[in-house]
Amino acid sequence: MKAITVPAFHAIPELTDLPEPGVKPGTVKIRLAAAGLNPFDWKMVDGILKDHMQHVFPLILGVDGAGIVTETGEGVTRFRKGDRVFGQMLHTPVGEGSYAEFVVVPEDAAITPAPETIPLADAAALPTAGMTAQQLLHRSGLQEGQTLLLTGATGGVGSFLIQMAAAKGIHVIATASSAEKATQVLGLGASAVVDHTSAPPEEQVKKMYPGGVDGLIDLVSDRAGFSRLLPLVKEQGIALTTMFVADKKELEARHLQGGNFETKGTPASLDALAKMIDAGTLKVPVDRKISMGQAAAAIAASREKKSKGKTIIVIDDSL
Repeated sequence: MKAITVPAFHAIPELTDLPEPGVKPGTVKIRLAAAGLNPFDWKMVDGILKDHMQHVFPLILGVDGAGIVTETGEGVTRFRKGDRVFGQMLHTPVGEGSYAEFVVVPEDAAITPAPETIPLADAAALPTAGMTAQQLLHRSGLQEGQTLLLTGATGGVGSFLIQMAAAKGIHVIATASSAEKATQVLGLGASAVVDHTSAPPEEQVKKMYPGGVDGLIDLVSDRAGFSRLLPLVKEQGIALTTMFVADKKELEARHLQGGNFETKGTPASLDALAKMIDAGTLKVPVDRKISMGQAAAAIAASREKKSKGKTIIVIDDSL
């Protein structure tokens, strides 16, 4: 089968031919329609999980995916052949990922029936970004009428978070880098846009909301950037970062809640996302769809932060 792999940590991903994986007891085999590209994918190549999980090489990249179950192992009860599924394919050992024509994953992995109203390729964009947005919003505790400053708003997580927050009546102040991106986030439901290329966002938000905002969700800033935004948040407000740059003592000194945030992938979270999609309350804003042959360049662009929005690697467009 075709797969995007690396032969070792820090190597350049390449399109290779590998044996098709066999199903084992308690697992399901999925023919993938598409995989979603996330920054975490290249971080795995850099060894982010090296000290935490077993790895196998050549390592097949990819966490998010969607496809059709082609075979189930002994003892499997959640799925059957022909089921349309989506979710996170990451499991032990790391290296049996979603950038491949087939993947075999444990039945109890974070996979679930795919939304019925969108193509499988679009569903592949949803798992990690959608669950992160969903869980961040829940953790924030923000309610109707409150204000949220969202940095990194034009990426996959941001695009979902804007929609979810707006649906709850939360006023979202989104950062964007161009008129085109501003139009994009406003179309998703943002109440206001800050062009972070024209002036420091903290200065602009301070002028717009001199009394402060109720919450901050920062998807992109380094430690210094996150720290500069904290004074914008009202006392007893919340500030969350997915970049693991929060200083607990600094938050406490400013009487803020929050800190570093990590997503927990579960079938229940995926089910909730699928329901939102099928109810028409959540859209999947796919920025571009690429072939497996274009994946290495797309991964490099993501690493260099030159890609915006959600990228999907189309593996089998017949599904």
